[in-house]
Amino acid sequence: MEKRVLGTTGRKVSVVGLGTWQFGDGWSHVQEGDARAILETAVESGVDFIDTADVYGDGRSERIIGGFLRDFRTSPGERPTVATKFGRRGPQEPAAFTLENLRAWADRSRENLRMDTLDLVQLHTPPDSVFASDAVFDALDTLVDEGRIASYGVSVETCDQALSALARPHVASLQIILNVFRRKPLDRVLPAAREAGVGVIARVPLASGLLSGKFREDTVFAAEDHRAYNRHGEQFDVGETFSGVDYATGVAAAAEFTGLAPDGITPAQLALRWVTQQDGVTTVIPGASSVAQARANAAAGSLGPLSQPLLDQLRELYDRRVRAQVHDRW
Repeated sequence: MEKRVLGTTGRKVSVVGLGTWQFGDGWSHVQEGDARAILETAVESGVDFIDTADVYGDGRSERIIGGFLRDFRTSPGERPTVATKFGRRGPQEPAAFTLENLRAWADRSRENLRMDTLDLVQLHTPPDSVFASDAVFDALDTLVDEGRIASYGVSVETCDQALSALARPHVASLQIILNVFRRKPLDRVLPAAREAGVGVIARVPLASGLLSGKFREDTVFAAEDHRAYNRHGEQFDVGETFSGVDYATGVAAAAEFTGLAPDGITPAQLALRWVTQQDGVTTVIPGASSVAQARANAAAGSLGPLSQPLLDQLRELYDRRVRAQVHDRW
């Protein structure tokens, strides 16, 4: 699988990584043994970048990954790079982002992941005012100096937040929603990240599964699945669920998208390859709730470039079906 350097971390990571929100909560429950099998399959398939957060299952996702890393057997220095996120386990108040709290959050993740020094920590979609706080980024620099974290980045909801984060000199990575149905970051954010030398981690690449082409208007999701309870932003930013696209619109657009997949490539693989083909993207982090999904997602990291006619068709689909709903919102 192709590898790219993740911003100023200096780490080379697989162009397709693994997101692990599904190991915690917000989706249909994944048993710990199944989560372990997914991790093993992903790594065996060439994935060496794993993304998690302290809030996923209140640490369950981190702990599962920590157990996997404990038993990981390979040459020294070849274990997967792990990125975690913190800042959403409590009230979203700017005053909470103190050095004392950031240090405590980092230490909890270090314990969960069984790591002395965290590879990469990302502020987890914090309030807008945090991006303007010198004290917060000074505190993150202190955690680096103390050896608690090796590098830090920011996970954002909006392009304006992304541009604010990119103005910070020591931000190594930027995580943002980017997929065939969420293209606004292509306009300004990716060019700015390239210029700043910051790595881009693309999340929600399948639009919460819409781009797999498997859903219908009458598909029923489990009550604990955010695709059931957050369609209108009831619990967190609606852009995290189906990329903010109205479900009926998304299903209809995804049906057209599925029809554009070339022979031998699944719709999900097409969606992932589209993301990795965007100039400036370092890695994309689809989730996987089964071994088969983990293997298929990883295979997208070895696909050749998509043709220009196909790219044009995908852009036309976005402009016609989706753009008016999402482009100016985030």
